Amino acid sequence: MRAKPWIRHYDKGVPQTLHPYPEEGLIDVVQRSAREQPTHPALYFKGSTLSYGELERRSDALAAALLSLGIGSGDRVALIMPNSPQMVIGELGIWKAGAIAVPMNPLYTVHELEHALNECGAVLAIVLTPFYAKIKEVQPDSRLKRVIATNIKEYLSPLNKLLFTLLKEKKDGHRIQLQSGDCWMHELIAAHSGKKFTPVPVRHDDPALFLFSGGTTGNPKCVVITHQGLVMTGMQIASWFSVILEKGKDVILLNMPLFHVYAQVGIMTAALIERYPLALVPNPRDMDDLLHTIKKLKPAVLPGVPTLFTALINHPRVKRDHTILKSVKLSVSGAAPLMLETKKRFEALTGGRIIDAYSLTESALASVFTPILGTYKYGSVGIPVPDVEVRIVEPEHGLETLRELEIGEIIMQAPQLMKEYWQNPTETALVLRDGWLYTGDLGYLDEDGYLFIVDRKKDVIKPGGFQVWPRDVEEAIAVHPAVLEVGVAGVPDPYQGEAVKAWVVLREGHTLSVDELREHCRKDLAAYKVPKHVEFTTALPKSTIGKVLRRKLVEAHCAEVGV
Repeated sequence: MRAKPWIRHYDKGVPQTLHPYPEEGLIDVVQRSAREQPTHPALYFKGSTLSYGELERRSDALAAALLSLGIGSGDRVALIMPNSPQMVIGELGIWKAGAIAVPMNPLYTVHELEHALNECGAVLAIVLTPFYAKIKEVQPDSRLKRVIATNIKEYLSPLNKLLFTLLKEKKDGHRIQLQSGDCWMHELIAAHSGKKFTPVPVRHDDPALFLFSGGTTGNPKCVVITHQGLVMTGMQIASWFSVILEKGKDVILLNMPLFHVYAQVGIMTAALIERYPLALVPNPRDMDDLLHTIKKLKPAVLPGVPTLFTALINHPRVKRDHTILKSVKLSVSGAAPLMLETKKRFEALTGGRIIDAYSLTESALASVFTPILGTYKYGSVGIPVPDVEVRIVEPEHGLETLRELEIGEIIMQAPQLMKEYWQNPTETALVLRDGWLYTGDLGYLDEDGYLFIVDRKKDVIKPGGFQVWPRDVEEAIAVHPAVLEVGVAGVPDPYQGEAVKAWVVLREGHTLSVDELREHCRKDLAAYKVPKHVEFTTALPKSTIGKVLRRKLVEAHCAEVGV
């Protein structure tokens, strides 16, 4: 058996393995909680609380309604809404009806939404009212038979519901008229509440969830994750968190969007497994609402990405009141490299720990985490959690396992890896080989089994034949005191073939010239890594979870220079 040196660096209390895993899904987990602790809070949302008992009853009623509408085993049901109680109830109801949940980004354009619906073959959509018109526009070009609409005010506290109805509902596009054949979610639940309901039998290895991923080619594909896969991931992450959290009591903030694997498969499942109440935040970019929720509910866990932590550090309200984040025991940073300066400043603000994380949609969030209390190594994303294994192989063919400190492609093995890309055997075969997931990321393991990410294979910049990893340059630039954010990518160059370019956002009140920035870079970077092009900008394009989109930067550059 291959040695796993990282195990000796686990925090005390984290098990080496969680085998055997129960053959169950999240519907079983929630049902058990509803039976054993029916009044225990499951969800907090805008002044209201939803208990496990109520979550179970409402999802039962929705499942019965879906069955009455003709939804059957294996049907795909799209969910198009931000984080809300309806999203969680919707998923549980879909699963209890034997169907597959497909969370989608509500900010998709009409074109993107049409592609996503046809890619997964959804026959029904549950949608928040502001996005109803968009879904109706694409319905004729999809397989959708019916749309279920829901209004965000249905789960607001009485006072918030009144204020919303008077001040926001009509103005913000929440007040709509349903077209013929469509239904209101709250009416369906009311009509089927209290009736005897038996969930449709599902196997633990049946598909539960489709999540969209760019995979190896960048074209969105449906990653298929099973019911048991969700439970496995939740158990692994909960075991990692257990060294610092009080089970069943500490509140976990669910501010990252549920259409993304980070929140959907990582944060939500871990909370449901150990009955940590979830505080739902619908818009992760609304910093005032986020801080209001933090101050009111005092969450112990704050998931995020580096740009979020930077924004919180620099938020005027946090600067005025340093105690506002003191409830946070643990922050989890994913999706992009966490700079050391950000880590130090945020830990000083909270008094808690911030850990780095690495995973993929295709791995069903089988993860690598920094130990919470143990050894931290700057530049490393940490060590594999229980029952996850990582290797480094030569990147050309992926056949030879490399030695410590040698850079190659990162491959992962875990019991919950995705089942497949939906109806895409060619792409599936490219990334799943002999039980291993080929990530497309480059990195290395040190002697202790700590993983260091170098970059995406496809993001490597090759100026004049050299190899430059954007992360190296970004980290060198980020430590400059005038720099707030930075993105680095390769752009076409007539002399070098490809040149290093940096897009830099400065801190308020600071100045920095191109020459000063390059001089700063030369202290830590070889000459060929120093950016040939530098562009100062007011903002960087980001994904919905705050990850800098390098391809968007490159596209804008090419359009500007006419390449």
